[in-house]
Amino acid sequence: MKRLPEPVSTAQSPAIAPWTIVQLLPALQTGGAERSALEVSRALVAAGHRSIVISAGGRWQARLEAEGGEHHSLDLGSKTWRAALRVGELARLLNRLRPDLVHARSRLPAWIYWYARRKLLVQPRFVTTVHGLNSVNPYSAILTRGERVIAVSRCTREHLLRHYPKLRAADIRVIPRGVDPAEFPANWQAPAGKRAELEALYPQLKDLPWLTLPGRGTRLKGHADAIKLLARLKQDGTHASLLLLGVVEAGRESYLAELELLAQRLGVRERVAFSPSRSDVRDVMSLSAIVLQLSTRPESFGRVVVEALSLGRPVLGYAHGGVGELLAEHYPQGAVPLGDVQGAARRAASLLREAPAPIAARLPTIAQLQARSLSVYAELLAGAAVDPALCPS
Repeated sequence: MKRLPEPVSTAQSPAIAPWTIVQLLPALQTGGAERSALEVSRALVAAGHRSIVISAGGRWQARLEAEGGEHHSLDLGSKTWRAALRVGELARLLNRLRPDLVHARSRLPAWIYWYARRKLLVQPRFVTTVHGLNSVNPYSAILTRGERVIAVSRCTREHLLRHYPKLRAADIRVIPRGVDPAEFPANWQAPAGKRAELEALYPQLKDLPWLTLPGRGTRLKGHADAIKLLARLKQDGTHASLLLLGVVEAGRESYLAELELLAQRLGVRERVAFSPSRSDVRDVMSLSAIVLQLSTRPESFGRVVVEALSLGRPVLGYAHGGVGELLAEHYPQGAVPLGDVQGAARRAASLLREAPAPIAARLPTIAQLQARSLSVYAELLAGAAVDPALCPS
């Protein structure tokens, strides 16, 4: 695939004229890419720029608009023949909006834009973000076509360089997602009565320290390993319980039954609580003795890791992917080899006896993500760095 000629940008320094930045996503429902889009939009508006998101919309659209961003509805995520129709629609919309820069955060929106840009009257600069360790194929390669390619972790950067030799290392910028210290403050105290409320709802947790594994009901999140870890703790005489937070989902009943059967077979069913997702995750994690991150497939970043460590809670996780990267840098006491359930149980017992306090001040923050993202835009639009003071969280 050939690159188009070097784009012609009409942008000027934000000191002279504000930028118009368009971010492309499938939707604004939930997820790391969507969170980052909202956070960058907020920083753009605070710095006096025009922030636009084009997506199919969703529950976070109102928040985007309340914070000063604009939203234009266009389904860029449906993988059907109708995606071809979106090329012309997106081109017409962008010709009307005249953005200085387009930032694609997902593969299909990036492909639609790649073809739409041939119809644009003025070529914007182009940035992509790789939010996940996607399968290696021509479809995923579109995210390496940005003039700047943002990777959410060093392991994501290494993944890109290993599998896409045409991508220049000099064009990659590593910008971790980060945590909001105001939302997850160090040593957060849950409201009085929250523990009793949760123990009444989940009697398996009563009078025992909790191990909490937040994660939706998919096998890749490592729920089975968490149950085996708990069984090993019980076998070794360590008293604890396990909360699988978010595992109860519509359409995942057979998987849930499989986990319940495993807990029953290992003799820990009375100590395992199965829960749907909750809005009080901060309180739940702050009351947990240990927060687990046992994904069996490497993830590009570990949001649960930074949120729990920001709250001052110890984290135990498999040392691979973005999770391993975060643990190695911020909480090495919690890192165990992938699949080593016995070693994880020994480490959990040690942390239950005495857990070193995490140092939240070293964690990547949303303010840093905002400042670094705007600095990437400035590289292409103004040739200057952005003052981090212009990027409040």
